[in-house]
Amino acid sequence: MSLRDLTKEAHTNAERQEFVKILFSGNINPKLYATFLKNQHPQYEILEVCAMMHPGLLSGMPDVRRAPHILADYEELWDDDVDGNPHMLATTDKYLKHILSIKDDPKKLMAHIYVRHMGDLAGGQMIAKKVPGAGRMYQFEDPDTLKTMIREKISDDMADEAKICFEFATETFKEMMELVEYKDE
Repeated sequence: MSLRDLTKEAHTNAERQEFVKILFSGNINPKLYATFLKNQHPQYEILEVCAMMHPGLLSGMPDVRRAPHILADYEELWDDDVDGNPHMLATTDKYLKHILSIKDDPKKLMAHIYVRHMGDLAGGQMIAKKVPGAGRMYQFEDPDTLKTMIREKISDDMADEAKICFEFATETFKEMMELVEYKDE
């Protein structure tokens, strides 16, 4: 079995969340999407920084860094002076703590890179066409090479940690749904 097959159920559960349907709808409120980005940014930032601390883990993949692009997308859509601070999800804090708890395990970190970044390289390409703003988060210089390089660094024994990452994504999507009515007012 492949890592993809081993995580299929968790992946399917995440992508079936109502918030994912909103992302794909082309009608997401810009402030709601900005709130999502504001929560994604620290999650990607901590993951990518921890992964870069392991020599060779992300070598040759400079375009894997998404955190700066997520921040730029957020700043395009949200004015802190006018809009205040966006809602931070409880799941975001839990994810940050989880990544810090595995920061010394490159295989576990790579499982998260696989789930998040391969998602951005695949389904993210369709989402990019539907969300407000420039969608820099989903723009890669050489997506095919990056996919290949990520695939070369994954293994089936990463399945349990990849499932944990999918669970965090599912929880993020569920928490974002709690904000839909608030942001649509």
